[in-house]
Amino acid sequence: MTDPVFFVPSRRYTVAEVASLTGADLTNPAYADAGIATIASAGDGGQHALVFVDGKRNAALMPGLKATAVLCTLEIADKAPSGVAVLVHARPQQAFAMIGRLLFPAAATPVPLTSETGISDRAFIDPLAKVEKGAVIEAGAVIGPHVSIGSGTVVAPNAVIGSQCQLGRDCYVGPGASLQYALLGNRVIVHGGARIGQDGFGFVPGAKGPERVPQIGRVVIQDDVEIGSNTTVDRGAMADTVIGEGTKIDNLVQIAHNVRIGRGCIIAGHCGLSGSVTLGDFVMLGGRVGIADHITVGDRAQVAASSGLMYDIPAGERWAGLPAQPMRDFFRELSAIRAFTKHGRGDKNG
Repeated sequence: MTDPVFFVPSRRYTVAEVASLTGADLTNPAYADAGIATIASAGDGGQHALVFVDGKRNAALMPGLKATAVLCTLEIADKAPSGVAVLVHARPQQAFAMIGRLLFPAAATPVPLTSETGISDRAFIDPLAKVEKGAVIEAGAVIGPHVSIGSGTVVAPNAVIGSQCQLGRDCYVGPGASLQYALLGNRVIVHGGARIGQDGFGFVPGAKGPERVPQIGRVVIQDDVEIGSNTTVDRGAMADTVIGEGTKIDNLVQIAHNVRIGRGCIIAGHCGLSGSVTLGDFVMLGGRVGIADHITVGDRAQVAASSGLMYDIPAGERWAGLPAQPMRDFFRELSAIRAFTKHGRGDKNG
């Protein structure tokens, strides 16, 4: 049995087309008709491959390139070997990603797992649900009463959409994912195994132990949000849990009740956001960041991986550490500890 090829290019692009589509400058027009059929890392490359090299810090990759074309910045363009078309672009990685999406659309936006189109006769659709023409409901999916699903949306096998949930157009709900008490905009991607809209962790101490506080809010997910596999988003307690448009959330992230996330945020894997956390727009959280309840993170702030956040962060700041603090203070403190440790070892050895 031959190895399967999971992603096949939509078509071949010429180097001239790549230049036109991305706005890159082709330094040598003689390469205009060379064909691009795949993308690859600069270290791998290969025949008909497009690669990118971003900035002077990666300039050492240029002389050894084996590819049809390279996207790079102007400052290193002259380091490419002969035989490689050079496409100069101010942001080569972004241009590379754009061409990748055109070459491999199925890798950029999930597609049905089966060959079925429309509504599978092996799916369960409640008679009171409304599924627009052009949606795909695959085998084993369960669609509850009063659910609304827009055209172009794909609900993968064994996904469950609970009563009254609303999904916009061109969304994707992955295999085994579940949605309850949730409203989704357009082009929202929920990867396999994600859990959206379950109870928040709401309890109060009682005479016989913790007593549940009913969670009667919703989850509101705006346009172009992507939620990774096995991520959980709790519904609000009395207000809504909200995820702003364009935000991208990695796998295995916990979003607690009443969290409000702004537009264009990036949240890496294993992060945990406690109840009523607020993230501004374009916030970036590294992997394994933990945020205590009721914390506010300002617009465009960044938190380094494995940090523990216990205080509000003003807009635009960069914090790190456990507990987290402004990054300049973190590194100053780390440097002092290292110096002290080194000095201590020197005294002992002396």
